[in-house]
Amino acid sequence: MLQPLWTVLGIICLRDGMALGDRGPSSAEQPPNIIIIVADDLGWNDVGFHGSNQIPTPNIDALAFSGVMLNRYYVQPICTPSRSALMTGKYPIHTGMQQNVILAAQPYGLGLEETLMPERLNALGYVSHAVGKWHLGSYKKAYTPTYRGFQSHFGYWTGRKDYFDHVCVRHTYWGYDLRRNMSIARDEFGHYSTDLFTEEAIDRIVTHNQSKPLFLYLAHLAVHSANEYEPLQAPANVIDRFDHIKDGNRRRFAGMLTKLDESVGRVTAALQETGLIQNSIIVFTTDNGGPAASFDFNAASNWPLRGLKSLLWEGGVRGAGFVWSPLLKKRSYVYEGLVHITDLLPTLVSAAGGDPKTLGKIDGMDMWSAISKNMTSPRKRILLNIDPSVNYRALIEGNLKFIEGTFQAENWSGWFGPSGRNVSRYDLYNLMKRSHAGRVVRLNKMQISEDKWKQLRAQQDIQCQQSPSPRRTCSKAPCLFDLSVDPCEYLDLSQTMPAATERLKKAVDDYQSDMVPPRNKPVDPRANPKNWDYAWVNWGDMVHPPLP
Repeated sequence: MLQPLWTVLGIICLRDGMALGDRGPSSAEQPPNIIIIVADDLGWNDVGFHGSNQIPTPNIDALAFSGVMLNRYYVQPICTPSRSALMTGKYPIHTGMQQNVILAAQPYGLGLEETLMPERLNALGYVSHAVGKWHLGSYKKAYTPTYRGFQSHFGYWTGRKDYFDHVCVRHTYWGYDLRRNMSIARDEFGHYSTDLFTEEAIDRIVTHNQSKPLFLYLAHLAVHSANEYEPLQAPANVIDRFDHIKDGNRRRFAGMLTKLDESVGRVTAALQETGLIQNSIIVFTTDNGGPAASFDFNAASNWPLRGLKSLLWEGGVRGAGFVWSPLLKKRSYVYEGLVHITDLLPTLVSAAGGDPKTLGKIDGMDMWSAISKNMTSPRKRILLNIDPSVNYRALIEGNLKFIEGTFQAENWSGWFGPSGRNVSRYDLYNLMKRSHAGRVVRLNKMQISEDKWKQLRAQQDIQCQQSPSPRRTCSKAPCLFDLSVDPCEYLDLSQTMPAATERLKKAVDDYQSDMVPPRNKPVDPRANPKNWDYAWVNWGDMVHPPLP
């Protein structure tokens, strides 16, 4: 169908990073549009609203400061488990996704008996689209996005790939991994992934039939590392903006993060130009903590939190996240209640006018009233994970955290920078005046004063004492930490609070007794892309006989 002139011009201008005049607000008589933006491997300290000055994130920050910042928000320590928790509202121990990630040639996925978020929202009248990373199974088409509730998907199926040539290298196998629905999108070779996903998201917004609410799931590759031979990738002209950062890896990371931030701004601007913004909810989340200090060939920062991606220390599971919407009853504040990534499903169903009780037995809790009105969180406990392969497990109850075992070599259980606190002045003018998201905030009369901005930023600044030596690792006996006074996990209280330690250990034991077996399967050599014209495909449907 021929689009109105403003829509056509809007697509062109937004792709060029510019904005048009504004349309009137969309009707609030139908459920709100829901936009979830997932940053991959973004560290706690990689966003400006948590206190770092090193890499400006003006669009992310503009939304965060004018929305609700989730200060005690927890995710899973790695990609697949977090995405399964988001889509199902269940802890990974209840879906069999608790152990590692799905590798490209492994023949399994998130169980087909699970009903996913797009299916839940479609039942409430939504039209659902997925853009970017999937990583929940692709060995058979039944596990891929367009067979699990999404009307369309433009993106990739595996866990990582090259930002430009879209090749994923795994198990010494290599193959192309970029698709439009079930078709391989070889015509996008050479185009930068973050830009491709941004443009696709904008297309989905500006061509959306506004008679129905939109669910847009935008799961970026950024800032995950690409293949090992060239892990950190961004356009050269963007990287060059950060020549003041001496660490070359961190400099390239800054370029990747800048493109991610630009994407957030351009998507927000598209919602404004189409008139959808007044009846929209934007959720921004990382999938896990950042891989710092060259872990997984990356250069994120979780400072001053302990640990990193893959670990159950705070640096691996305390996530950068916020909710933004004109529909929030209270905005521009820091929410201090416990929130877990499983809560997003029932919370958004509730915001959409659905009944979270119809979701069946899930682990997530409806947080919409709590977040939108700054009320007490109904959540008192979070199971961070149980990995039965190494008996690595952790749980938070109130301010107390129980952790037992280890997953990686002990040298990754420390504290990694950079802090980003003493490098440059934070540019509030850039945040509120020049960014796309800042402009949208002003147009919707949601801007805040400089004093308020400083107050909110200071409220989320984590202060810790000098780190202990030697540090407690918890690999041989469980540890207990009081996060209210020790967010950096310096002081183990297990010996001074044995009753509390034992109580939380029993709680973890109870979860473990109810755990389903991991779904992991060994690598299938028949998946090798050389068998399929050097592309990653749903080989389980194609081998003979087809895989179960």
